[in-house]
Amino acid sequence: MKDPIVEEIRYYRDEHSKQFNYDLDAICKDYQTHQTQVGDRLVRRKPNNIANNSLHSDADSATLHQRR
Repeated sequence: MKDPIVEEIRYYRDEHSKQFNYDLDAICKDYQTHQTQVGDRLVRRKPNNIANNSLHSDADSATLHQRR
């Protein structure tokens, strides 16, 4: 089942890419230029600080909890 909203987004994304002959560097430069022009209207959110425990071993975790 196709989602009409997703299809519309894909259509416009493809049309935009065609303008730059699918050159990723040119597409990114265009987005950056646009972002500079409307920068004050863009939403800027603070990054979420999500602890990623998978980066630490169980031994590291145990040591960290003992220090508290």
